[in-house]
Amino acid sequence: MNVDTLLALCVFAFVTSISPGPSNLMLLASGANFGFRRTLPQVLGITVGFKLLLLAVGLGLGALLAAMPVLEGGLKVAGGAYLLYLAWRIATSRGAIGSTQGGTRPISFWESALFQWINPKAWVVATTAMAVYTNPAAPFLSVALISLAFAFVNLPSVSCWAGFGITLRGFLADPGRLRWFNAVMGLLLAATLLPLVA
Repeated sequence: MNVDTLLALCVFAFVTSISPGPSNLMLLASGANFGFRRTLPQVLGITVGFKLLLLAVGLGLGALLAAMPVLEGGLKVAGGAYLLYLAWRIATSRGAIGSTQGGTRPISFWESALFQWINPKAWVVATTAMAVYTNPAAPFLSVALISLAFAFVNLPSVSCWAGFGITLRGFLADPGRLRWFNAVMGLLLAATLLPLVA
């Protein structure tokens, strides 16, 4: 992979990682509700889960799903249902900011890593990245380089969303504002399903 291609890949990784999507909305809500330290496992889970998804797509999973529409449809249904569950969980969160009371907790490392496998945006980005940037002359090396580039760019990019949430903590210290914020974040997360349905 030459320098120009690597630079283009990093720009693509940055734009797709920093732009709004289901994972970033969850990080915004988690940063606002729980702070950065308690959101860090979710940040790391997103980066690791997406890197593994990229590797799987690059090594043939994307082609397998394209060849088996029933499997792809099942993945979309499961992904949509889990996304709605997470949206409900965020929307109905009633814990005070930073509190460990009230039964609420941030989304865990494993939950966020596994979510990448049913995240519609993650699949679109992974299949596009592999289709555009994989070098047929060196497929395994290029798949590894794409995955590494995304890991290095993705981690600081998604961390910004948790940071954005932290900047809202003062404003959201009022329980009424926090309830409205969580409800809006849940609705926005559910709305990320609209392109999938349409």
